Amino acid sequence: MKELPKLVIQVPAYNEEEVLASTLQALPRSVRGFKSVEIVVVDDGSSDRTAEIARNAGVHLVRLKQHQGLARAFKAGLEIALELGADVIVNTDADNQYNSEDINALVAPILADEADIVVGDRGVLTSPYFSPTKRWLQYIGSWVVSKAAGVSIPDATSGFRAFSREAALKLNVLSDYTYTLETLIQAAARGLKVVHVPVRTNPPTRPSRLIRSIPSFLAASAVSIVRFYAMYRSLRVFTWAGALMAMGGIAIGMRFLVFFFQGQGSGHIQSLLLGAILTIVGFQTLLIGLVADLIQMNRRMLEEIIWRLRKFEFSREG
Repeated sequence: MKELPKLVIQVPAYNEEEVLASTLQALPRSVRGFKSVEIVVVDDGSSDRTAEIARNAGVHLVRLKQHQGLARAFKAGLEIALELGADVIVNTDADNQYNSEDINALVAPILADEADIVVGDRGVLTSPYFSPTKRWLQYIGSWVVSKAAGVSIPDATSGFRAFSREAALKLNVLSDYTYTLETLIQAAARGLKVVHVPVRTNPPTRPSRLIRSIPSFLAASAVSIVRFYAMYRSLRVFTWAGALMAMGGIAIGMRFLVFFFQGQGSGHIQSLLLGAILTIVGFQTLLIGLVADLIQMNRRMLEEIIWRLRKFEFSREG
């Protein structure tokens, strides 16, 4: 296992004055495989003493002027970690949900050149801190994300993650809600290797702020998955949608022809109209898929340019 100069642990925080001090105290100041460890707290526009507690703890503090959400705070943390010259970045929650001793296990696959991103698996089906409903929702959601991303991740919503410097440079967080699902789909599309390792969790210190209610969480997650899957697999999405509509239209049209040659066509004009509409819309959807695929190619070139610019911007020699 190689040794790298610096590990940066980032902690997005929003109104965490009650638990932030214990969370920071539990974080390691030395980790196997790294010469130094630094900690960054991203204060997401907190209205309490979160920033003061982070400042008193002697860690790097980044303050967002107003509350912007977990995804924006996570993105800001990545930027600062790269500016600090991080070789590996670990993200953990401010509510002390994750056992900090497992950071060694989390970074090990990156140190061994076996992964670009490592996700901490909380064991959602057996976690004593999840209700039965939440366990199955997390399991089904992770299965859907794994299929969409093309990687096997049993705990897709886990925020306990490690990123290589190269992965952090390549990721572009666009969501305002959460980064967890988007980064997995994006990582697979960018050719990054994603693995998972089992991690331990601590008893909850407060209710989840991301999951305010099961219906709202399901709706937001579904929108995120569809949105980013369509963004990175546009041709596949539109091809399947267009093909299904066109085939349905053709099948209805064939049904009309059967009745027509039997002399009963006048009673099935509605089928002819429906078949024609489905066929036309289906082929239009296929054409939209081709256009979306061309746009996706342009976006890939832009992502390559952004990656090169960020690599230059965050050059440790600069």
